Amino acid sequence: FGFNLFLLQDFFNYLSTNICCLFSVTSSFSSFFQTLIHLLKGNIGTGLLGLPLAVKNAGLVVGPISLLVMGIIAVHCMKLLVKCSHHLSAKVNRQSLTYGEAVQYGMENVPWLRRHSQWGKRTVNLFLIITQLGFCCVYFVFLSDNVKQVVEAANATTFSCQMNYTNQTEILVPSFDSRLYMLCFLPFLILLVFVRNLRYLAPLSLVANVVMTASLVLIYFYSLTHITYPIDLPKAGRAKDYPLFFGTAIFAFEGIGVVLPLENKMQRPQTFTLVLYLGMGIVTFLYISLGTIGYMCFGERIGGSITLNLPNCWMYQSVKLLYSFGIFITFALQFYVPAEILIPPAVARVSERWETAVDLLLRTILVIFTCALAVMIPELDLVISLVGSVSSSFLALIFPPVLEILAFHTEGVSPMVTIKNIVISLVGLIGFLTGTYIAIVEIHLNSVYNSTPTYRSGLHSPNQRFYCS
Repeated sequence: FGFNLFLLQDFFNYLSTNICCLFSVTSSFSSFFQTLIHLLKGNIGTGLLGLPLAVKNAGLVVGPISLLVMGIIAVHCMKLLVKCSHHLSAKVNRQSLTYGEAVQYGMENVPWLRRHSQWGKRTVNLFLIITQLGFCCVYFVFLSDNVKQVVEAANATTFSCQMNYTNQTEILVPSFDSRLYMLCFLPFLILLVFVRNLRYLAPLSLVANVVMTASLVLIYFYSLTHITYPIDLPKAGRAKDYPLFFGTAIFAFEGIGVVLPLENKMQRPQTFTLVLYLGMGIVTFLYISLGTIGYMCFGERIGGSITLNLPNCWMYQSVKLLYSFGIFITFALQFYVPAEILIPPAVARVSERWETAVDLLLRTILVIFTCALAVMIPELDLVISLVGSVSSSFLALIFPPVLEILAFHTEGVSPMVTIKNIVISLVGLIGFLTGTYIAIVEIHLNSVYNSTPTYRSGLHSPNQRFYCS
Protein backbone atom coordinates (compact mmCIF):
# COMPACT_ATOMS: atom_id res chain seq x y z
CA PHE A 1 0.00 0.00 0.00
CA GLY A 2 2.68 2.45 1.01
CA PHE A 3 4.82 1.57 -2.03
CA ASN A 4 2.24 2.19 -4.69
CA LEU A 5 0.43 5.18 -3.25
CA PHE A 6 3.64 7.16 -3.64
CA LEU A 7 2.77 7.10 -7.34
CA LEU A 8 -0.12 9.51 -6.75
CA GLN A 9 0.37 12.74 -8.66
CA ASP A 10 -1.99 14.91 -10.65
CA PHE A 11 -3.22 11.87 -12.62
CA PHE A 12 -5.50 11.16 -9.60
CA ASN A 13 -8.13 13.30 -11.30
CA TYR A 14 -8.59 10.69 -13.99
CA LEU A 15 -8.04 7.55 -11.96
CA SER A 16 -10.03 8.17 -8.80
CA THR A 17 -12.93 5.99 -9.95
CA ASN A 18 -10.57 3.06 -10.68
CA ILE A 19 -7.97 3.61 -8.00
CA CYS A 20 -8.46 0.25 -6.31
CA CYS A 21 -7.55 -1.47 -9.57
CA LEU A 22 -4.28 0.44 -9.89
CA PHE A 23 -2.89 0.05 -6.40
CA SER A 24 -2.44 -3.08 -4.34
CA VAL A 25 -4.30 -2.04 -1.22
CA THR A 26 -5.10 -3.72 2.04
CA SER A 27 -7.83 -1.18 2.68
CA SER A 28 -10.11 0.84 0.38
CA PHE A 29 -9.40 4.05 2.22
CA SER A 30 -6.40 6.04 3.40
CA SER A 31 -5.65 6.97 6.97
CA PHE A 32 -4.91 10.50 8.21
CA PHE A 33 -1.14 9.94 8.08
CA GLN A 34 -1.18 8.30 4.65
CA THR A 35 -3.24 11.14 3.20
CA LEU A 36 -0.83 13.67 4.70
CA ILE A 37 2.15 11.89 3.09
CA HIS A 38 0.43 11.81 -0.30
CA LEU A 39 -0.46 15.51 -0.06
CA LEU A 40 3.17 16.35 0.69
CA LYS A 41 4.34 14.18 -2.21
CA GLY A 42 1.88 15.86 -4.56
CA ASN A 43 3.27 19.32 -3.77
CA ILE A 44 7.03 18.78 -3.42
CA GLY A 45 8.97 18.36 -6.65
CA THR A 46 11.44 20.18 -8.87
CA GLY A 47 9.72 23.50 -8.16
CA LEU A 48 11.15 23.45 -4.63
CA LEU A 49 14.72 23.47 -5.97
CA GLY A 50 14.02 26.54 -8.10
CA LEU A 51 12.67 28.68 -5.27
CA PRO A 52 16.02 30.22 -4.22
CA LEU A 53 16.22 31.84 -7.66
CA ALA A 54 12.57 32.87 -7.31
CA VAL A 55 13.41 34.60 -4.01
CA LYS A 56 16.30 36.36 -5.78
CA ASN A 57 13.87 37.67 -8.40
CA ALA A 58 11.54 39.01 -5.70
CA GLY A 59 14.08 40.06 -3.05
CA LEU A 60 15.24 38.73 0.31
CA VAL A 61 12.28 40.28 2.16
CA VAL A 62 9.62 40.52 -0.55
CA GLY A 63 10.24 36.93 -1.73
CA PRO A 64 9.47 35.06 1.53
CA ILE A 65 6.49 37.32 2.27
CA SER A 66 5.14 36.71 -1.24
CA LEU A 67 5.59 32.95 -0.84
CA LEU A 68 3.63 33.06 2.41
CA VAL A 69 0.80 35.05 0.81
CA MET A 70 0.75 32.75 -2.22
CA GLY A 71 0.69 29.70 0.06
CA ILE A 72 -2.32 31.08 1.96
CA ILE A 73 -4.16 31.80 -1.30
CA ALA A 74 -3.29 28.37 -2.73
CA VAL A 75 -4.60 26.58 0.39
CA HIS A 76 -7.76 28.69 0.30
CA CYS A 77 -8.31 27.72 -3.35
CA MET A 78 -7.80 24.04 -2.50
CA LYS A 79 -10.42 24.38 0.25
CA LEU A 80 -12.77 26.07 -2.22
CA LEU A 81 -12.37 23.15 -4.62
CA VAL A 82 -13.26 20.62 -1.93
CA LYS A 83 -16.21 22.72 -0.75
CA CYS A 84 -17.61 23.09 -4.28
CA SER A 85 -17.09 19.39 -5.01
CA HIS A 86 -19.12 18.41 -1.93
CA HIS A 87 -21.91 20.82 -2.83
CA LEU A 88 -22.14 19.75 -6.47
CA SER A 89 -21.77 16.01 -5.84
CA ALA A 90 -24.71 16.15 -3.41
CA LYS A 91 -26.70 18.11 -5.97
CA VAL A 92 -26.14 15.59 -8.80
CA ASN A 93 -26.23 12.58 -6.48
CA ARG A 94 -22.63 11.51 -7.14
CA GLN A 95 -20.32 10.08 -4.50
CA SER A 96 -17.34 12.08 -5.72
CA LEU A 97 -16.24 14.36 -8.56
CA THR A 98 -12.97 15.04 -10.33
CA TYR A 99 -11.70 18.57 -10.90
CA GLY A 100 -13.02 18.65 -14.47
CA GLU A 101 -16.41 17.22 -13.47
CA ALA A 102 -16.77 19.81 -10.71
CA VAL A 103 -16.27 22.61 -13.24
CA GLN A 104 -18.68 20.93 -15.65
CA TYR A 105 -21.49 20.60 -13.09
CA GLY A 106 -20.75 24.09 -11.81
CA MET A 107 -21.40 25.48 -15.28
CA GLU A 108 -24.60 23.41 -15.50
CA ASN A 109 -25.74 25.27 -12.39
CA VAL A 110 -25.91 28.49 -14.44
CA PRO A 111 -28.71 28.39 -17.08
CA TRP A 112 -26.92 30.38 -19.78
CA LEU A 113 -23.73 28.26 -19.40
CA ARG A 114 -25.48 24.87 -19.23
CA ARG A 115 -25.22 24.04 -22.93
CA HIS A 116 -21.47 24.72 -22.85
CA SER A 117 -20.73 22.80 -19.65
CA GLN A 118 -18.70 20.09 -21.41
CA TRP A 119 -16.19 22.75 -22.39
CA GLY A 120 -15.54 23.43 -18.72
CA LYS A 121 -14.37 19.87 -18.18
CA ARG A 122 -12.38 19.90 -21.42
CA THR A 123 -10.67 23.14 -20.47
CA VAL A 124 -9.56 21.78 -17.09
CA ASN A 125 -8.31 18.60 -18.78
CA LEU A 126 -6.42 20.68 -21.35
CA PHE A 127 -4.61 22.66 -18.67
CA LEU A 128 -3.81 19.45 -16.80
CA ILE A 129 -2.27 18.04 -19.99
CA ILE A 130 -0.27 21.24 -20.54
CA THR A 131 0.89 21.18 -16.93
CA GLN A 132 1.99 17.55 -16.99
CA LEU A 133 3.79 17.84 -20.32
CA GLY A 134 5.36 21.02 -18.97
CA PHE A 135 6.63 19.07 -15.96
CA CYS A 136 8.15 16.53 -18.37
CA CYS A 137 9.95 19.35 -20.23
CA VAL A 138 11.30 20.65 -16.93
CA TYR A 139 12.55 17.14 -16.10
CA PHE A 140 14.47 16.94 -19.40
CA VAL A 141 16.23 20.24 -18.66
CA PHE A 142 16.86 19.32 -15.01
CA LEU A 143 18.41 15.98 -15.92
CA SER A 144 20.64 17.44 -18.64
CA ASP A 145 21.88 20.37 -16.52
CA ASN A 146 22.74 18.31 -13.45
CA VAL A 147 24.31 15.33 -15.24
CA LYS A 148 26.27 17.67 -17.53
CA GLN A 149 27.67 19.47 -14.51
CA VAL A 150 28.69 16.21 -12.81
CA VAL A 151 30.42 14.97 -15.98
CA GLU A 152 32.29 18.23 -16.56
CA ALA A 153 33.62 18.31 -12.98
CA ALA A 154 34.29 14.56 -12.69
CA ASN A 155 38.06 14.74 -13.06
CA ALA A 156 38.38 17.26 -10.23
CA THR A 157 35.78 15.91 -7.84
CA THR A 158 37.27 15.66 -4.36
CA PHE A 159 36.28 14.73 -0.82
CA SER A 160 36.52 18.39 0.27
CA CYS A 161 33.17 20.18 0.18
CA GLN A 162 34.39 23.76 0.58
CA MET A 163 32.48 26.28 -1.51
CA ASN A 164 34.58 27.90 -4.23
CA TYR A 165 34.75 31.61 -4.95
CA THR A 166 32.07 31.53 -7.63
CA ASN A 167 29.52 29.95 -5.28
CA GLN A 168 28.78 27.20 -7.78
CA THR A 169 30.25 23.97 -9.11
CA GLU A 170 33.48 24.71 -10.96
CA ILE A 171 33.46 23.66 -14.61
CA LEU A 172 36.85 22.13 -15.35
CA VAL A 173 36.39 20.00 -18.49
CA PRO A 174 33.76 21.58 -20.80
CA SER A 175 31.67 18.94 -22.54
CA PHE A 176 29.04 19.11 -25.24
CA ASP A 177 25.89 21.23 -25.11
CA SER A 178 23.12 20.39 -22.62
CA ARG A 179 20.74 19.77 -25.53
CA LEU A 180 22.82 16.76 -26.54
CA TYR A 181 22.45 15.40 -23.01
CA MET A 182 18.69 15.67 -23.47
CA LEU A 183 18.95 13.62 -26.64
CA CYS A 184 21.01 11.04 -24.74
CA PHE A 185 18.24 10.71 -22.15
CA LEU A 186 15.52 10.51 -24.83
CA PRO A 187 15.71 6.76 -25.68
CA PHE A 188 15.84 5.78 -22.00
CA LEU A 189 12.78 7.89 -21.16
CA ILE A 190 10.93 6.42 -24.13
CA LEU A 191 11.65 2.93 -22.83
CA LEU A 192 10.54 4.03 -19.36
CA VAL A 193 7.11 5.25 -20.54
CA PHE A 194 6.63 1.97 -22.41
CA VAL A 195 5.89 0.56 -18.94
CA ARG A 196 2.13 1.05 -19.08
CA ASN A 197 1.34 -0.62 -15.76
CA LEU A 198 2.54 1.69 -12.99
CA ARG A 199 2.64 -1.17 -10.50
CA TYR A 200 5.97 -2.24 -12.00
CA LEU A 201 7.43 1.17 -11.18
CA ALA A 202 6.33 1.06 -7.54
CA PRO A 203 9.63 -0.25 -6.05
CA LEU A 204 11.65 2.25 -8.10
CA SER A 205 9.28 5.02 -7.07
CA LEU A 206 9.82 4.19 -3.41
CA VAL A 207 13.61 4.25 -3.84
CA ALA A 208 13.36 7.52 -5.79
CA ASN A 209 11.39 9.18 -3.01
CA VAL A 210 13.85 8.00 -0.36
CA VAL A 211 16.92 9.30 -2.22
CA MET A 212 15.20 12.60 -3.09
CA THR A 213 14.34 13.12 0.58
CA ALA A 214 17.91 12.35 1.63
CA SER A 215 19.19 14.74 -1.04
CA LEU A 216 16.97 17.56 0.26
CA VAL A 217 18.30 17.02 3.79
CA LEU A 218 21.88 17.34 2.54
CA ILE A 219 21.01 20.46 0.50
CA TYR A 220 19.48 22.07 3.60
CA PHE A 221 22.53 21.12 5.67
CA TYR A 222 25.01 22.57 3.20
CA SER A 223 23.05 25.80 2.67
CA LEU A 224 22.61 26.42 6.40
CA THR A 225 26.26 25.82 7.23
CA HIS A 226 27.67 27.97 4.42
CA ILE A 227 25.75 31.22 4.83
CA THR A 228 28.25 34.08 5.04
CA TYR A 229 27.69 37.19 7.12
CA PRO A 230 27.02 40.05 6.79
CA ILE A 231 24.30 39.37 4.24
CA ASP A 232 24.25 42.17 1.69
CA LEU A 233 21.44 41.17 -0.66
CA PRO A 234 18.60 43.28 -2.11
CA LYS A 235 15.51 43.32 0.10
CA ALA A 236 13.31 43.75 -2.99
CA GLY A 237 14.05 42.62 -6.53
CA ARG A 238 13.45 44.43 -9.77
CA ALA A 239 9.81 44.90 -10.76
CA LYS A 240 10.36 43.30 -14.16
CA ASP A 241 11.69 40.12 -12.50
CA TYR A 242 8.71 39.67 -10.17
CA PRO A 243 6.57 37.87 -12.82
CA LEU A 244 9.36 35.26 -13.05
CA PHE A 245 9.05 34.82 -9.29
CA PHE A 246 5.30 34.35 -9.67
CA GLY A 247 5.68 31.68 -12.35
CA THR A 248 8.22 29.68 -10.35
CA ALA A 249 6.27 29.99 -7.10
CA ILE A 250 2.93 28.93 -8.58
CA PHE A 251 4.71 26.06 -10.37
CA ALA A 252 5.91 24.88 -6.96
CA PHE A 253 2.35 24.84 -5.55
CA GLU A 254 1.51 22.11 -8.05
CA GLY A 255 -0.64 19.81 -5.94
CA ILE A 256 -4.20 21.06 -6.37
CA GLY A 257 -4.91 18.13 -8.69
CA VAL A 258 -4.46 15.58 -5.88
CA VAL A 259 -6.80 17.32 -3.41
CA LEU A 260 -10.15 15.83 -4.47
CA PRO A 261 -8.96 12.23 -4.98
CA LEU A 262 -7.18 12.23 -1.62
CA GLU A 263 -10.21 13.61 0.17
CA ASN A 264 -12.45 11.06 -1.58
CA LYS A 265 -10.27 8.14 -0.42
CA MET A 266 -9.96 9.09 3.25
CA GLN A 267 -11.36 6.83 5.95
CA ARG A 268 -12.73 9.94 7.67
CA PRO A 269 -13.20 12.66 5.04
CA GLN A 270 -14.35 15.11 7.70
CA THR A 271 -10.71 15.32 8.92
CA PHE A 272 -9.38 16.31 5.49
CA THR A 273 -9.45 20.01 6.33
CA LEU A 274 -6.94 19.37 9.12
CA VAL A 275 -4.78 17.30 6.73
CA LEU A 276 -4.93 20.10 4.18
CA TYR A 277 -3.92 22.84 6.59
CA LEU A 278 -1.20 20.75 8.25
CA GLY A 279 0.23 19.42 4.99
CA MET A 280 0.22 22.73 3.15
CA GLY A 281 1.61 24.45 6.24
CA ILE A 282 4.61 22.09 6.08
CA VAL A 283 4.93 22.62 2.32
CA THR A 284 4.81 26.42 2.64
CA PHE A 285 7.43 26.31 5.42
CA LEU A 286 9.74 24.19 3.23
CA TYR A 287 9.28 26.56 0.30
CA ILE A 288 9.98 29.70 2.30
CA SER A 289 12.91 28.20 4.23
CA LEU A 290 14.76 26.62 1.30
CA GLY A 291 14.09 29.60 -0.96
CA THR A 292 15.42 32.05 1.61
CA ILE A 293 18.32 29.94 2.91
CA GLY A 294 19.42 29.00 -0.61
CA TYR A 295 19.48 32.63 -1.74
CA MET A 296 21.30 33.73 1.43
CA CYS A 297 23.91 31.02 0.88
CA PHE A 298 24.63 31.40 -2.83
CA GLY A 299 23.60 35.01 -3.40
CA GLU A 300 23.38 36.56 -6.84
CA ARG A 301 24.84 33.50 -8.59
CA ILE A 302 22.06 31.15 -7.54
CA GLY A 303 21.16 28.78 -10.40
CA GLY A 304 17.86 27.66 -11.86
CA SER A 305 18.09 24.70 -9.47
CA ILE A 306 19.98 24.93 -6.18
CA THR A 307 21.67 21.62 -7.02
CA LEU A 308 23.64 23.44 -9.73
CA ASN A 309 25.39 25.50 -7.03
CA LEU A 310 26.62 22.57 -4.94
CA PRO A 311 30.41 22.12 -4.73
CA ASN A 312 32.79 19.68 -6.42
CA CYS A 313 32.86 16.90 -3.87
CA TRP A 314 31.67 13.34 -4.03
CA MET A 315 28.89 13.83 -1.50
CA TYR A 316 27.16 16.64 -3.35
CA GLN A 317 27.88 15.30 -6.81
CA SER A 318 26.09 12.18 -5.56
CA VAL A 319 23.20 14.39 -4.42
CA LYS A 320 22.80 15.65 -7.99
CA LEU A 321 22.86 12.13 -9.42
CA LEU A 322 20.47 10.73 -6.81
CA TYR A 323 17.99 13.56 -7.25
CA SER A 324 18.29 13.13 -11.01
CA PHE A 325 17.44 9.44 -10.60
CA GLY A 326 14.33 10.41 -8.65
CA ILE A 327 13.30 12.88 -11.35
CA PHE A 328 13.95 10.25 -14.04
CA ILE A 329 11.51 7.83 -12.40
CA THR A 330 8.98 10.60 -11.72
CA PHE A 331 8.94 11.42 -15.44
CA ALA A 332 6.88 8.28 -16.11
CA LEU A 333 4.34 9.24 -13.42
CA GLN A 334 3.89 12.79 -14.72
CA PHE A 335 3.63 11.44 -18.27
CA TYR A 336 0.79 9.12 -17.25
CA VAL A 337 -1.89 11.84 -17.29
CA PRO A 338 -1.53 13.06 -20.89
CA ALA A 339 -0.96 9.49 -22.05
CA GLU A 340 -4.21 8.28 -20.45
CA ILE A 341 -6.17 11.19 -21.94
CA LEU A 342 -4.74 11.33 -25.45
CA ILE A 343 -3.82 7.74 -26.34
CA PRO A 344 -6.97 5.62 -25.60
CA PRO A 345 -9.23 7.51 -28.08
CA ALA A 346 -6.63 7.01 -30.82
CA VAL A 347 -6.09 3.35 -30.00
CA ALA A 348 -9.87 2.76 -30.08
CA ARG A 349 -9.90 3.71 -33.78
CA VAL A 350 -7.58 0.90 -34.90
CA SER A 351 -8.01 -2.85 -35.01
CA GLU A 352 -7.01 -4.98 -32.04
CA ARG A 353 -3.99 -6.25 -33.97
CA TRP A 354 -2.47 -2.75 -34.10
CA GLU A 355 -3.47 -1.46 -30.66
CA THR A 356 -0.13 -2.13 -28.95
CA ALA A 357 1.92 -0.75 -31.84
CA VAL A 358 -0.16 2.45 -32.01
CA ASP A 359 -0.02 2.87 -28.23
CA LEU A 360 3.78 2.62 -28.16
CA LEU A 361 4.12 4.87 -31.21
CA LEU A 362 2.03 7.61 -29.64
CA ARG A 363 3.97 7.36 -26.38
CA THR A 364 7.19 7.75 -28.36
CA ILE A 365 5.85 10.79 -30.22
CA LEU A 366 4.72 12.48 -26.98
CA VAL A 367 8.12 11.98 -25.33
CA ILE A 368 9.90 13.28 -28.43
CA PHE A 369 7.54 16.29 -28.37
CA THR A 370 8.43 17.13 -24.77
CA CYS A 371 12.12 16.65 -25.55
CA ALA A 372 11.84 18.99 -28.55
CA LEU A 373 10.25 21.67 -26.38
CA ALA A 374 13.03 21.28 -23.81
CA VAL A 375 15.67 21.54 -26.54
CA MET A 376 14.05 24.76 -27.75
CA ILE A 377 14.07 26.23 -24.19
CA PRO A 378 17.09 24.77 -22.36
CA GLU A 379 16.96 27.29 -19.49
CA LEU A 380 15.65 25.51 -16.37
CA ASP A 381 14.46 28.61 -14.51
CA LEU A 382 12.64 30.00 -17.55
CA VAL A 383 10.95 26.69 -18.36
CA ILE A 384 9.68 26.43 -14.77
CA SER A 385 8.44 30.02 -14.80
CA LEU A 386 6.74 29.61 -18.18
CA VAL A 387 4.95 26.37 -17.25
CA GLY A 388 3.85 27.85 -13.92
CA SER A 389 2.56 31.06 -15.50
CA VAL A 390 0.75 29.38 -18.39
CA SER A 391 -1.00 26.45 -16.73
CA SER A 392 -0.52 26.30 -12.96
CA SER A 393 -1.97 29.79 -12.51
CA PHE A 394 -5.27 28.64 -14.02
CA LEU A 395 -5.51 25.39 -12.08
CA ALA A 396 -4.41 26.80 -8.71
CA LEU A 397 -5.73 30.39 -8.68
CA ILE A 398 -8.23 31.15 -11.44
CA PHE A 399 -10.57 28.15 -11.72
CA PRO A 400 -11.39 27.52 -8.00
CA PRO A 401 -12.74 31.04 -7.20
CA VAL A 402 -14.77 31.05 -10.43
CA LEU A 403 -16.08 27.58 -9.55
CA GLU A 404 -17.38 28.83 -6.19
CA ILE A 405 -19.36 31.58 -7.92
CA LEU A 406 -20.82 29.04 -10.36
CA ALA A 407 -21.51 26.30 -7.79
CA PHE A 408 -23.44 28.56 -5.41
CA HIS A 409 -25.08 30.66 -8.10
CA THR A 410 -28.61 29.49 -7.29
CA GLU A 411 -28.10 29.77 -3.52
CA GLY A 412 -26.75 33.28 -3.83
CA VAL A 413 -23.20 34.43 -3.16
CA SER A 414 -22.60 37.42 -0.89
CA PRO A 415 -20.98 40.52 -2.47
CA MET A 416 -17.89 40.16 -0.25
CA VAL A 417 -17.35 36.55 -1.35
CA THR A 418 -17.81 37.56 -4.98
CA ILE A 419 -15.29 40.40 -4.64
CA LYS A 420 -12.82 38.09 -2.89
CA ASN A 421 -13.11 35.49 -5.66
CA ILE A 422 -12.76 38.10 -8.40
CA VAL A 423 -9.63 39.51 -6.74
CA ILE A 424 -8.00 36.06 -6.47
CA SER A 425 -8.86 35.26 -10.09
CA LEU A 426 -7.48 38.62 -11.23
CA VAL A 427 -4.24 37.95 -9.36
CA GLY A 428 -3.96 34.63 -11.19
CA LEU A 429 -4.84 36.23 -14.54
CA ILE A 430 -2.34 39.09 -14.12
CA GLY A 431 0.32 36.57 -13.06
CA PHE A 432 -0.49 34.47 -16.13
CA LEU A 433 -0.21 37.41 -18.54
CA THR A 434 2.87 39.08 -17.08
CA GLY A 435 4.68 35.85 -16.19
CA THR A 436 4.14 34.36 -19.63
CA TYR A 437 5.22 37.57 -21.38
CA ILE A 438 8.39 38.08 -19.32
CA ALA A 439 9.37 34.40 -19.59
CA ILE A 440 8.97 34.45 -23.38
CA VAL A 441 10.95 37.70 -23.65
CA GLU A 442 13.78 36.26 -21.52
CA ILE A 443 13.77 33.05 -23.57
CA HIS A 444 14.09 35.11 -26.76
CA LEU A 445 16.92 37.24 -25.32
CA ASN A 446 18.79 34.13 -24.19
CA SER A 447 18.37 32.49 -27.59
CA VAL A 448 19.88 35.58 -29.22
CA TYR A 449 22.75 35.57 -26.71
CA ASN A 450 23.32 31.85 -27.33
CA SER A 451 24.00 32.56 -31.00
CA THR A 452 26.84 35.03 -30.32
CA PRO A 453 30.46 33.91 -30.94
CA THR A 454 31.33 34.58 -27.27
CA TYR A 455 28.87 31.97 -26.06
CA ARG A 456 29.70 29.49 -28.81
CA SER A 457 33.36 29.67 -27.85
CA GLY A 458 32.43 28.33 -24.42
CA LEU A 459 33.70 31.34 -22.46
CA HIS A 460 30.52 31.65 -20.44
CA SER A 461 28.28 29.19 -18.67
CA PRO A 462 24.48 29.41 -19.05
CA ASN A 463 24.10 30.81 -15.54
CA GLN A 464 26.72 33.50 -16.18
CA ARG A 465 25.08 34.36 -19.47
CA PHE A 466 21.66 34.81 -17.89
CA TYR A 467 22.80 37.06 -15.10
CA CYS A 468 25.04 39.13 -17.36
CA SER A 469 22.01 39.85 -19.51
